[in-house]
Amino acid sequence: QLQLVESGGGLVQPGGSLGLSCAASGFTLDYYTIGWFRQAPGKEREGVSCISRTDGSSTYYADSVKGRFTISRDNAKNTVYLQMNSLKPEDTAVYYCAAAQNPFTVQAMCVIPIADYWGQGTQVTVSS
Repeated sequence: QLQLVESGGGLVQPGGSLGLSCAASGFTLDYYTIGWFRQAPGKEREGVSCISRTDGSSTYYADSVKGRFTISRDNAKNTVYLQMNSLKPEDTAVYYCAAAQNPFTVQAMCVIPIADYWGQGTQVTVSS
C-alpha cells in the first residue's frame, strides 16, 4: 500500500519552531517531486514549499514562508522534511505532504497544485 505519513505537528508559541516529517511507505520518494501544503479553517489548500525529485536541487517557497521555512529531503530515509522557524499565528493549519511524479516544475506542483499521493495531514497550531 502506497502511503505518505506526516508527523511533527503540534502547538507552538509565536516565534517558535517546529519540524515536520513526511515518510513514504510502499514506494521510493527519490523519483517524486514532494510538496508541503496547508489548509486553514475556511481557506483553500495552499502550496507552502516543494522540492524537486532525486537531488532536491530545485525548491519553491510561497512568499508567506520565504526566509522562515526550509524544505529538505533524505532519500536514504525515504523522508522529506519541513523546518518551520519564526512561526506566526497565521501559519496555523493542517499541513499535508504530497508526491508528484511529473509536475513539470516545483512551482507548478505547489501553485496548481499537482499531486499523485497525499498524506493524511498533521495539525500545526501557533498560539500563545
